[in-house]
Amino acid sequence: MRRAFVVFTLLPCLLICSLASAQSKHPFTFEDMMALKRVNEPVPSPDGKWVVFSAVDVSLDANTKTPHVWIVPIAGGESREIISDQDADRPRWAPDGKRFAFVSSKEGGSQIWIADFDAASGTVSGKHKLTSIATEADGELWSPDGKNILFVSNVYPECADEACNAKKLKEAEESKVKALIFDRLLFRHWNAYRAGKRTHILVVPAPNAPAANGFDRIQGATSPYRDLTPGDYDSPVFSLGGQDLYAFSPDGQEICYTSNHDRVEATSTNNDLWIVPVNGGPAKNITAGNPASDSNPLYSPDGKYIAYRAQARPGYESDRFRLMRYDRKTQEKMDLTENFDRWVGSFIWAPDSRMIYFSAEHKSHSLIYAVDTRPTTGSNIHRNDFSKRVLVAGYNDDLAVTPDGKSLVFSRMSISAPNEIYASDVAGSGCPAKTGDVDPGKENCSLNQDRAITRVNNLLLSKIDMQKIESFWFTGAENAEVEGFLVKPPNFDPSKKYPVEFLIHGGPQGAWGNDWSYRWNAELFAANGYVVIMINFHGSTGYGQKFIDAINGDWGGAPFEDLMKGLDYAEQHYPFIDKDRECALGASYGGYMANWILGHTNRFKCIVAHDGMFNTESAWGTTEELWFNEWEFKGTPYTNRELYRKWSPHLSATSFKTPTLVVHGQLDYRLDVSEGFQLFTTLQRLNMPSKMLYFPDEGHWVLKPQNSRLWYQTVNAWVDQWTKK
Repeated sequence: MRRAFVVFTLLPCLLICSLASAQSKHPFTFEDMMALKRVNEPVPSPDGKWVVFSAVDVSLDANTKTPHVWIVPIAGGESREIISDQDADRPRWAPDGKRFAFVSSKEGGSQIWIADFDAASGTVSGKHKLTSIATEADGELWSPDGKNILFVSNVYPECADEACNAKKLKEAEESKVKALIFDRLLFRHWNAYRAGKRTHILVVPAPNAPAANGFDRIQGATSPYRDLTPGDYDSPVFSLGGQDLYAFSPDGQEICYTSNHDRVEATSTNNDLWIVPVNGGPAKNITAGNPASDSNPLYSPDGKYIAYRAQARPGYESDRFRLMRYDRKTQEKMDLTENFDRWVGSFIWAPDSRMIYFSAEHKSHSLIYAVDTRPTTGSNIHRNDFSKRVLVAGYNDDLAVTPDGKSLVFSRMSISAPNEIYASDVAGSGCPAKTGDVDPGKENCSLNQDRAITRVNNLLLSKIDMQKIESFWFTGAENAEVEGFLVKPPNFDPSKKYPVEFLIHGGPQGAWGNDWSYRWNAELFAANGYVVIMINFHGSTGYGQKFIDAINGDWGGAPFEDLMKGLDYAEQHYPFIDKDRECALGASYGGYMANWILGHTNRFKCIVAHDGMFNTESAWGTTEELWFNEWEFKGTPYTNRELYRKWSPHLSATSFKTPTLVVHGQLDYRLDVSEGFQLFTTLQRLNMPSKMLYFPDEGHWVLKPQNSRLWYQTVNAWVDQWTKK
């Protein structure tokens, strides 16, 4: 009787406490978002005890993003900052676990530093600068034999040593003439002009490395650095992030790297894998037989194989990414994911070299899979029949494995929380790789248990009223089943009517999912009192390659139909949506679609078009990665002008009726700023309500903290102006 009394007396308290907790939370703000620490990939220590990672702190006042190195026990516990007195990024362990390398610009310019590490206490006892190279250093890796450290640097390909690079760099900086002369394409890329430099891989002796590494004998005393990838090529090729494009062999005697040696790089996706001895010698192309992309090499721990990602169709950057295995002895290549219709993301070998774990998008998730590198018993090895299974659900990436092979360590995000580091046991039956039922609580098989090992943002997030993402399905173009998503505003009242922000993703081979973004954050849009709707139209990733390919040559066709039918479905099935107060917003391909919508429907009260393609023909002439436009529009404007003009938004300008905000960055070389200027000029000449937000110091993305704040303020004000009563 006494126990029952205690329970009933506790119930009112629990209800009151729960209500008080809910009331104490506030809607997400831009300042909240900037206060979050941005956790990067986990790196387990060689003894399996620790995980180091960098986390970026944002200062709005200083307009800076500063990474610091953190540590956490793999078993879980308190995360601690262990390098806080200088910027420190990308920690990478020495094989003995007594030191790690990291990247810092403490003394001006990016260089490689070494931290001495006490494994017992998990603390740094000292820090030392390793490189002082004029062309700067980044992307370091410690060789498995402990003798060398490689790094990447933007050097002058005609220079044979550091002195030459330093001299040419100084001359360029001091010259009163800033003109550049080009004699081939891809003279600028993403957000910078090439200025005659190439990305190369260099090596330097590791601290306390034996003299037998041969550096003094080969290069003399003038420079400790050796360029392993000389020549007028980028080695490795340009990357926006993700897994490294190079790796050491287990014995530390060889590296494998990604490079494109085609004559016209602007029209080529033919990245190949090359191997070169660390102590000197010619490089060898090991994937020359594939005219499409081969990248992201990773040696098996036993040294027998190199795993890598490959595509099959040259010129198509959104072809399916396959997981390949190269036999170093026989030179035979095998597709480990031949019957797997998803893109392979990051991957890692098991320590025994028998399993590879990899991430891949599946609908709104990024799952972790395991593939056995031995063919299924009784199968024909040449059919590449390798067993695959799903181990972990959620939106996961940046895979690592502990030295004992028992645990996976990875990053995870969701729509309501940025990256934290998680771990999962590798043991477990998992789910069949083709399953679609992987939502927590809905799976029809046994997924592995996972656990958070960092919680660096929990305190801040506990004070914010975040909303869950809701999925819905509808029949879109070609009678295909298409997925959409909805995020409700804080303090949601189903009896009220809410305006809509209709977000359109870029790519176009990208997707919305249960993941986090600092640039287009659905939670932040919803917090302003909106229902946020997102559609994964034809062309979106995570639904199979056929669905992705459907957008090729059909930019304004099936995707537009999907978007309109998806919004129709939401209006019909969610009575709290006010269909008379809707605004469409998109960037990159989403900006293109915003421009297309502008000329093909008047259902929206306003439009936001960020970095969008307005004139398909001029966009071809001003972009750098020509392979993209020439694949999507099946040729050049001179060989297939009909298709370019069919899907060009500028030709529908006489139908423009919707107030539009144009956003563009001067340093955007994927979609030149002239596309934004053309759109804004057209809107002004049509006397349409319009405004342009122009960033002279941003590229395809708005990255600087104060610019990001202005972006959100301007976009929100524009949407409010046309949709709020």
